Amino acid sequence: MLGGKWKLLLLWFLSEEPRRFGEIRRCFPEITEAMLTKQLRELEQDKLIHREVFKVVPPRVEYSLTDLGSKFFPIIEAMHDWGEENLKD
Repeated sequence: MLGGKWKLLLLWFLSEEPRRFGEIRRCFPEITEAMLTKQLRELEQDKLIHREVFKVVPPRVEYSLTDLGSKFFPIIEAMHDWGEENLKD
């Protein structure tokens, strides 16, 4: 469910506030657009994020954490804190 290089980072970024695809793309310039789309779709299928499409021109898509994703966030935060404490140079 959370395998891969990008999913935890994406969940962390989405925990702050809902984000548009372009914002996510700019924040992670190393990820290809195809890989970003794939990772977001997998997180959506796993019900960790919600994708909302706004019926405007041009189309606007926004991603946010679901309740399940929000419940998982403290685990991500604990992993971050552990890394900060134990993986110093």
